[in-house]
Amino acid sequence: MTDEFTADEHRILEKHFSNTTGNIFVITTPSQVDRGALMSRYSRSVKSMRRVFLDEFLLNKNRGEEFYRRVLNEYGDDSVAELGTVQVAMEGISNIATKKVEDRRIGLSFLEKSSRYVSWAAKTDDEYSYYRGADIMESRHEKAYEDSCNLSFETYAKNIEPMKKYIRERHPIEECVFRDSGKNSDVPFSLLRQESDVKSAQRIYNSTTNSQALDILRGLLPAATTTNVGVTGNGRAFEYLISVLRSSKLQEERSLGDGLAAELRQVVGPFVRRAEGEYGRALQEYLCNLHDESKRYGVPAVPETGSAVRLVGCERSLKALDVVVAGLLYGESGQTFGAVLAAVSGMEREKKAGIVESFARMRANRRHRPPRAFELVNYMFDVISNFGIFRDIHRHRVLTMQRQRLTTRHGFEVPGEAEQVGCDRDFRECMQRTGEVFAQMEKTHPEEAQYVVNFAFNYPYMIQVNLRELCHLVELRTVPQGHPDYRLVAQRMYQAVREAHPELSGIVRFADMTGYDLGRMGSEKRSEERRRRG
Repeated sequence: MTDEFTADEHRILEKHFSNTTGNIFVITTPSQVDRGALMSRYSRSVKSMRRVFLDEFLLNKNRGEEFYRRVLNEYGDDSVAELGTVQVAMEGISNIATKKVEDRRIGLSFLEKSSRYVSWAAKTDDEYSYYRGADIMESRHEKAYEDSCNLSFETYAKNIEPMKKYIRERHPIEECVFRDSGKNSDVPFSLLRQESDVKSAQRIYNSTTNSQALDILRGLLPAATTTNVGVTGNGRAFEYLISVLRSSKLQEERSLGDGLAAELRQVVGPFVRRAEGEYGRALQEYLCNLHDESKRYGVPAVPETGSAVRLVGCERSLKALDVVVAGLLYGESGQTFGAVLAAVSGMEREKKAGIVESFARMRANRRHRPPRAFELVNYMFDVISNFGIFRDIHRHRVLTMQRQRLTTRHGFEVPGEAEQVGCDRDFRECMQRTGEVFAQMEKTHPEEAQYVVNFAFNYPYMIQVNLRELCHLVELRTVPQGHPDYRLVAQRMYQAVREAHPELSGIVRFADMTGYDLGRMGSEKRSEERRRRG
């Protein structure tokens, strides 16, 4: 039941809620703190939310602040800090700091400046865009660091146009097909008759080839390259992020934590206040100690060069099949999971495989997620890929990922297109110089040395992922418009699972195992079609 409000109350509530009569409404009151406090307060009240607002919040401008201070400090109810969300922009931060921020898996969502659509060739005040913190620029490595980063950017910038020219010569626009709006079908570019179709085709082609050139050359960019990141998250997640950043051994990340705390304090102070006090200091000390404790038990380093994707561990094939089939049948069984599992274990293997296949057939496209039963089986992978690929795989958060410090020890990869264009020598000289500077910096500044490492250098990380999320990762990362490098990683992960669990891998219905030259063309065509429709 909804309350009945007076005419004056209706007029007041219209400024703070999307409607004043329905039982479903959006809280629109300007104060983020009040919105979160309202959510929490009315869970402990017999009143409706709008009545709570009128009685307790309207005239008390500090009610939200007071409520959070009491609940968080007196009761330690962390979950109420999740009731307020905020959007934050972090601009001009390095790719090292960006990855530290994006390591946070729960409570935060990210949008990062794209290395596919945006060129880093431009200078600002006659300088390329990379990190120049005092921890490096006031060290004895300043000149070597600047020379190495500048060489990376110069090599990247001077080869963009030659790379675009090569791609366009290899795939001339005349050989590509585009939509003829009059015939409502795809035809070769030379057969397009309407000027609007010709211009549309040229936009698609230019965008596709430009993106491919930037994709190929991004390996030259150093991890010091600065970017912009938009973060949406709740107060609890931001509070933890502040402590993580402040516990870092890198000056940039500590400063980022301080800056984030200062800005959030002005908008959602109660959500992040504990990061400033004894609670936060204790957490930051604990996080620092974790790094040091891990170092104490270090194993001898034997760097492996070259890229690799290896399945390290998973359940035995039959056991995994039994568990998933039991999970598929459990919801409608009326029995305990143990009883269902026992019954499934007695089935013929062919019958169990048929059950999985029947559920797989129901998926009409990759957005039809598999049932949660497929979360009951896990896979552990060792991956060594270039750092650029890691940046893409890193965006998947429903998994466990652990990674190491960025180094040059695992070698690097030169794109085949670089050899065709003739810039492979420049590419190798750039990587060689990076390796020399990294070795110098690592002796005295092992953490800061990461900044100079290019995206093309190989980087080790491990992934533990359940089959349901692996299905999403593989089907998303093998689409034609995906970067060729991470498409290959996803394809190898799928191949490994298919060998380990042939029946269960059937749930992955939309893995694209082919290769593409201008794979992004289809996506650009769809974007252009949406643009033309307005």
